[in-house]
Amino acid sequence: MAATTLNSHEARLLGVLIEKAFTVPDQYPMTLNSATLGANQKNNRWPVTDYSSAEVHVALQGLVMKHLAGRVQETGQRVEKYRHNAQNALGVDDGALAVLAELLMRGPQQPGELRTRADRMVALPTQEKLQEKLVRLMEKGYARRIDPLPGERAERYVQTLCPDAHPLDVAGPVASKPAAAPRADLEARVLTLENELKELRERFEALSRSLGM
Repeated sequence: MAATTLNSHEARLLGVLIEKAFTVPDQYPMTLNSATLGANQKNNRWPVTDYSSAEVHVALQGLVMKHLAGRVQETGQRVEKYRHNAQNALGVDDGALAVLAELLMRGPQQPGELRTRADRMVALPTQEKLQEKLVRLMEKGYARRIDPLPGERAERYVQTLCPDAHPLDVAGPVASKPAAAPRADLEARVLTLENELKELRERFEALSRSLGM
């Protein structure tokens, strides 16, 4: 069992922060709004959730308190952002971190579907490479192997940071590679641009007042 224990909200948000750091680095660190959209997006999530921004805020604060995330206040920006600290806190490399993120966001998975999903974040060209990352996670106590579902033959793997995050006796959706630009990612980009535009307008208005314009 891993020493760090998360609740289901924290587990989802940690997975989201890791995922977005890999897949949309230009929109990372994440604002509260973009983190909420990322947690609730319909692709590559199981189960699909409808967390409020307040619930996401509490989960992010929980990750900060557990040293798995940190707050970021960028120069000239008023909007507080968040980034994960999982690599340092958990002591794993990028590949193992990508695999862990998929387990946090989607629950128990067979090796084939797990590699399909994690490969969009970090290249995992072979099943042997995936197995190497799974062994590392199990050695650290962050994942474990579980039995196949009834009628199936392939073993599955599940994360142990939040043991109650997903049921172990129900299969999740069939694996598929997500679109290059999911709707949730586009919405997150729009929200970020809107926040930046609002701040620029406020600064321009303040400058205009100071100049008597």
